[in-house]
Amino acid sequence: MSAVEEFRQFNRFFTKEVGLLDRHLLASDYTLAEARVLYELAKNGEQTSAEIGRSLNMDKAHLSRILARFTKRNLVIGRVSPEHGKHRLISLTPTGHTAFAALDQGSQSQIRTLLAPLGADARAQLIASMRHIQALLNGDNQQASDFVYRTLRPGDIGWIIHRQAVLYHEEYGWDWTYEGLACDIFGKFVANFDAEREAAWVAERGGSILGSVFLVQSEEPAIAKLRLLYVEPSARGLGIGRELVARCIERARKLGYRQLKLWTNDVLIAARRIYQAAGFRLVAEEKHHSFGHDLVGQIWVLDLHTE
Repeated sequence: MSAVEEFRQFNRFFTKEVGLLDRHLLASDYTLAEARVLYELAKNGEQTSAEIGRSLNMDKAHLSRILARFTKRNLVIGRVSPEHGKHRLISLTPTGHTAFAALDQGSQSQIRTLLAPLGADARAQLIASMRHIQALLNGDNQQASDFVYRTLRPGDIGWIIHRQAVLYHEEYGWDWTYEGLACDIFGKFVANFDAEREAAWVAERGGSILGSVFLVQSEEPAIAKLRLLYVEPSARGLGIGRELVARCIERARKLGYRQLKLWTNDVLIAARRIYQAAGFRLVAEEKHHSFGHDLVGQIWVLDLHTE
C-alpha cells in the first residue's frame, strides 16, 4: 500500500478501537467535539471562545452551538473580561467539572482496558511509537529545549546499530556488511570501556532516540576518536548533530586529549559539513570498496590544544 493508504488504514483502525465514530463518546451523551471542549476548559481554565477555537482548531459556528448547549445545561458560565469589556470569559461550572471528571475517568478506564493485554515491553514500544509519530508530524514545531542529551542505557547500542544499518541502506544502498563493522566497533567499545577516557551521548525526545555519538580512545594516548555520529531523518536540521559533536569535542578537551580524529566517507555530506564547521580539517583520503560500493574514505582531525 502507499503511504496515504497505510495512514488511512491506521486511522480507521484507531478510531474504531477507541470508539471515536460512535454517536456519543464513552457511552455518555457527549459527542467527541463536546468532550474536547470540556477537556480544554478543564485543563486550561477560563478563556474566551476564540481561544478555545484556536486551541482545538474548531469551526466558530460549531463551537458556538456547543457552548450554547453547555450554557443551557449549566455546564459552563461566562463573565465579562476585566481586561477587555468586549471579551467574554468562559469557564466550567461545578456541574461541568463533574461531567468532565466522569468522561475523564471513562477514558482512562477505556485505555487501561486496551493496554491490559500488553506486556511491559510491548507497552513501552507502543508509547515510544506514539511519541515518534507526534514528533514526525510536528517536525516544524520542535524546539531545542524538547531534546535531552544523556548517557547510554541498556538496549541503546543494539538500537543504534540497527538504525544506522537501516538508514545507510535506505539512503546510500549500503549492504549488511556495514552492520558487521558497527557491531565490531561497538563490541570493542563495550568490552574495553574506560569511563575516564571515553564517553557517549544519546539525543532523545519523548523517549525516542534521535541520534548519538561516541568518544573513543585510540592506540595513541594523546589522540581520541569521534565515532559513529548519526541523526534520525526526522530530527535533522534541528542542530542535534552539531550539539553531539560539540559535546564530544568539549569532553575530549577536558580529558586532556591533544587531538580528535574521525573516519568517514565522502558521501556523508551532512556529517562532513558539521565536522568542517567544528574546525576539523581533512588530512587524508583513500578509495575503498566497502558495504557493496566504491567509496572514498576520509580522515579528519581537530587539534584540541594548539599552544
